[in-house]
Amino acid sequence: MSSGAVVRAWRPGLAGVVEVLHAHFPSHAYPTHTHDAWTVLIVDEGAVRYDLDHREHGLAQAQVSLLPPNVPHDGRSVLPQGFRKRVLYLAPDRLGDGLIGAAVDQPEYVDPLLRHRIHQLHGVLEDGREDLEAQSRLTLIEERLGQHLRHHVTGPPEKYNLGVAADLRDLLDAHVPDGITLEDAAKVVHAHPAHLVRAFSREFGMPPHRYLTGRRVDLARRYLLDGRPAAEVATLAGFYDQSHLNRHFRKLLGVTPASFLKR
Repeated sequence: MSSGAVVRAWRPGLAGVVEVLHAHFPSHAYPTHTHDAWTVLIVDEGAVRYDLDHREHGLAQAQVSLLPPNVPHDGRSVLPQGFRKRVLYLAPDRLGDGLIGAAVDQPEYVDPLLRHRIHQLHGVLEDGREDLEAQSRLTLIEERLGQHLRHHVTGPPEKYNLGVAADLRDLLDAHVPDGITLEDAAKVVHAHPAHLVRAFSREFGMPPHRYLTGRRVDLARRYLLDGRPAAEVATLAGFYDQSHLNRHFRKLLGVTPASFLKR
C-alpha cells in the first residue's frame, strides 16, 4: 500500500454518477489503466502529471481534467509531498461517444466557474440529503463540459473504433469476469495472436492482460460500492481469490478494498 494513502469512495444516489472518490496519495503512482466512465478530476493539493494516449499532461489546482472512457492513462505526483484529489466518475452515456476524441486532444480546462461547480457538487454529495440540488449542479457541470468538448471537436470519429486493437478491446470488455484466451480472441478477430498483442500494446499503451486486470478492478469497485463482501467480489470480478484481488487492487489504487470503502 502507498505509505499514508487515504481513499474514500462511495456510490451516490445521483443518476449519472457511478462513483465519487476523494483521495490523498503521498507517494502512489497509478500504472496505465482505463475506466469505462468519464473521469472528472480536480486537485486540491499538489499537482499531477499523467500520460493520456501517449501524450503527457499536467493538472494543477486551478484546472479541471476530463478523462474519456476507455482511453489509457496513468498518474503521478509532480511534487514530493504527493497530492489530494476529488473525482466524479460519470456514466459513459452522459457526454457522448462522439466527444471522446475532443477529450483526448484537450483534457484540461482552466475554467474557475466549472471548478467551483464541481467543488459545490462534491459538498452536496458528501451531505447526501439534497437530491434536487445535486441533480441541478450535475446538469450545469455536464452542460459546461459539453461546451468545452464541442469547442475542441476537430474532425471525423476518432481512431478508437478502428482496427484489431479496438476489436480485441471490445472482446475483452465482453469477457471481463470470465476472461478469454489469446488463441480464442485471435480466432474471433481473425488475427495472429502475436500481432494482436503488438497492436493492442501499441494502440493502448499496455498489453491485453493488464487491460483486463484493470477492468476487473473497476468491476470490483462497483461491487464493493454495492456493499458486497470482498471475498464474493473477488469471484464476481474474475479474480482467483481475495488475495489476488487485494494485490491488484492495491497496485492500481494504492489501498486495499477494505480501505477503499472507509468513510
